[in-house]
Amino acid sequence: MNIVVKIGGHVIFDDDLDIGLLKEYLYIFKEIYDGGRWVIVVGGGKPARSYVESARKLGLSEGLCDEVGIKITRINAMLLIGLFGELAYPIVPKTLEQVREYTTSRKIVVMGGLQPGQSTVAVSALVAETINAEKLIIATDVDGIYAEDPKKNPDAELLKEISVNDLAKKIVEYSHEAGEYKLVDLLGLKIIARSRIPTIYLNGRKPENLKRALKGEQVGTILKP
Repeated sequence: MNIVVKIGGHVIFDDDLDIGLLKEYLYIFKEIYDGGRWVIVVGGGKPARSYVESARKLGLSEGLCDEVGIKITRINAMLLIGLFGELAYPIVPKTLEQVREYTTSRKIVVMGGLQPGQSTVAVSALVAETINAEKLIIATDVDGIYAEDPKKNPDAELLKEISVNDLAKKIVEYSHEAGEYKLVDLLGLKIIARSRIPTIYLNGRKPENLKRALKGEQVGTILKP
C-alpha cells in the first residue's frame, strides 16, 4: 500500500519536541508498515516560525525566509529518521525524483519541505500524487475539519466529511495569519482535487487516531473530491 502521512510541526513541537509522542508514532509504524511506499512529511512548527520571524526582522526576502523554514522542516525529518532507525530511509529527499527513488527501498521515507512557496501540506499532496498514494493522512492539532474555528468556538461542529469545493470556500473565510485556524493552502487543495487523493484530517496528538486511519478505520474528517 502507498501512503503519505503529513505531520504538522505544531503537533510534535510545543515549547519543546514531544519525544514521547514521536515514540508512540514509532511503535505504530513498526506495527503497521507493510513494506509499501510510505512517506512521512514533517512540518517546521515553532522553531521554523521563530527562525522565519527573525529572518524577516533581518530584512531577508520572502524567498529566503521560505528557505530558512524548509531547512528547519528537514532537521525535524532528520530527527524522525534517527528515531526510526532501520525502519526509515537514511536520507531526507530534497526533490520528487529522490522521493520516487527512495520509496523503492522498502523503508519509510521521511522528509520536510521542497521549495519556496510550498507549504508542507502542498508538498504532502505532491508526494501523494507522485507515488500514486491510496491515502493521504494530514495530522493536525485538532480532531478534523470543523464548521467553525474550534479554538474560537469550543462547540464548533466536527465535520465527518467535506467536499473539496466546500473546503476551498472555508479557506477564503479563514484568516491566514500565524496562529489562526489553517486547514490547507489553496495549492495543496488544488493538487488533492486534481489527483482525487483520498484525504483524511485527524488529530495527530492522539496517536490512536493515526493508527485507526492507517488501518482503514473511520476517524477525523474525510475530504471528498
